[in-house]
Amino acid sequence: MENTEKLANSKEVIAYIAERFPKCFTVEGEAKPLKIGIFQDLAERLNDDPKVSKTQLRAALRQYTSSWRYLHSVKPGASRVDLDGNACGELEQEHIDHAAQTLAESKARAAERRKQQAKKADGQGKTPAKGKKAAAQTAKARTSKPKPAKMTKKAKEPRRELSASDVVVGKDVNVNMGNGNLPATIVEINKDEVRVRLTNGLTMLVKAEHLSA
Repeated sequence: MENTEKLANSKEVIAYIAERFPKCFTVEGEAKPLKIGIFQDLAERLNDDPKVSKTQLRAALRQYTSSWRYLHSVKPGASRVDLDGNACGELEQEHIDHAAQTLAESKARAAERRKQQAKKADGQGKTPAKGKKAAAQTAKARTSKPKPAKMTKKAKEPRRELSASDVVVGKDVNVNMGNGNLPATIVEINKDEVRVRLTNGLTMLVKAEHLSA
């Protein structure tokens, strides 16, 4: 029974400790900077809990504190909190600087991945032709009228893809859907996934590359 009760992954562990310690951990919205040494406190409080091991706790904490949402919370004037939500002093400047640098590097890597994925998708969409077949296709393309699909593609080009610095909570964006764009506002950021709130009040989780200005 004990094995079947154990949590399966870091996402489940984070949800579990957020439920157990809601004044310290959150699964959405603005996060709070954690007390230095919080792992030891967690390990002691959950020592007899069959659902989670110390190894799982350590991996979950690493994922939680490296998320964009958490890194955004490490800012001037913010206070660290313990498991019960008690303030444990303001953040030191070196920790704020380190979080800002880590966040910028993470966003840059995400932007580069999106760029590479876009190039790969663009390359897969092109079917190379050889010899006479290529020449015939080129000649046909020059003399044929533009297809409606190409006209549609050009009409979408004016939208501007968001840069890494544009992906911030509170930013008004467009969610690029198959049939058009939906206006929305960013409410949460977690690595390359972004939660947005549509104008009708509904929220949804999308990849950052599906957003534009």
